[in-house]
Amino acid sequence: MSIDLLDALEVLEKEKGISKNVIIEAIEAALISAYKRNFNQAQNVRVDLNLEKGTMRVFARKDVVEAVFDPRLEISLEEAKQVNPNFEIDDVVEMEVTPKDFGRIAAQTAKQVVTQRVREAERGVIYSEFIDREEDIMTGIVQRQDSRFIYVSLGKIEALLPVNEQMPNEQYHPHDRIKVYVTKVERTTKGPQIYVSRTHPGLLKRLFEKEVPEIYDGAVEIRSVAREAGDRSKISVHAEYDEIDPVGSCVGPKGQRVQAVVNELKGEKIDIVRWSEDPVEFVANALSPAKVLEVLVNEGEKATTVIVPDYQLSLAIGKRGQNARLAAKLTNWKIDIKSQSEAEAEGILVTKEEPSSPEAFDLDHSEME
Repeated sequence: MSIDLLDALEVLEKEKGISKNVIIEAIEAALISAYKRNFNQAQNVRVDLNLEKGTMRVFARKDVVEAVFDPRLEISLEEAKQVNPNFEIDDVVEMEVTPKDFGRIAAQTAKQVVTQRVREAERGVIYSEFIDREEDIMTGIVQRQDSRFIYVSLGKIEALLPVNEQMPNEQYHPHDRIKVYVTKVERTTKGPQIYVSRTHPGLLKRLFEKEVPEIYDGAVEIRSVAREAGDRSKISVHAEYDEIDPVGSCVGPKGQRVQAVVNELKGEKIDIVRWSEDPVEFVANALSPAKVLEVLVNEGEKATTVIVPDYQLSLAIGKRGQNARLAAKLTNWKIDIKSQSEAEAEGILVTKEEPSSPEAFDLDHSEME
């Protein structure tokens, strides 16, 4: 042991972010293990490692007892007082037992243990770094893929993108840069395991936070997200102050902000609607781009009946019921859509006036049915 080791530990601390004290503890544990293994000793020992002086000493620790049953772990009061007259029963006596050739044997045996401890410490540093990134967005580089996962490099570690978290309209190739949502960080025997997603609604929310300063600052809040990844999504937004237009803030000048999110999601259509605590207004907005005549609310069953003009029925329902399904997820209300003629036939009173457009933004009306 020499001053060179101290210098090496300081370099390791700077380059890998591993505390020097962690390495010293690992070395001491390795020296204890080496002593017990190579000298067939089972006693309780302590290693005193002085890196500045380059010295290494081993001390056997024995409990002071009246009657000795195991001389490897115990010492009689009489013998203890020969070492120091002040010792009493239940005290611990330390006696140096450093073998002459311990340095060479210890270095050989400790190497593997120290390496393992360093590896564990590195894993701990990585885990501590990434556990704070759960439910956050990160940029990674696609490395490779198999039948279960796409492996995405996040710098110090590869994250796993499962098949069911991959967008159906995307093809992933090595070296592609993609943004992913960190869903889970686990500590395993093989080190930290990070799972990421491209389909999670949280990805959409985080992308808007990055693109819209008003959301990042808290002036505009995303209240709910409904997403069918790769196809279409809806988000509801709210501003505390009337002078702020939450929908317009998310759309951005000439649609630039929402378009940046759409581009990142490879063309996924996004409806941005104004949130309201009034379920009538909120449900009507959520069904954008369809025009709504009337919303009948059943508070007890948390259900609504929505009446739309006959020519708007297919638009309100959407392809394969998608628009209605997303609106129900967004509002957390059951939605039953009826045409005006159907509602009149059932005796439901409806407004005869031409409906006004709900306050919402739909990126691509022409694609909707």
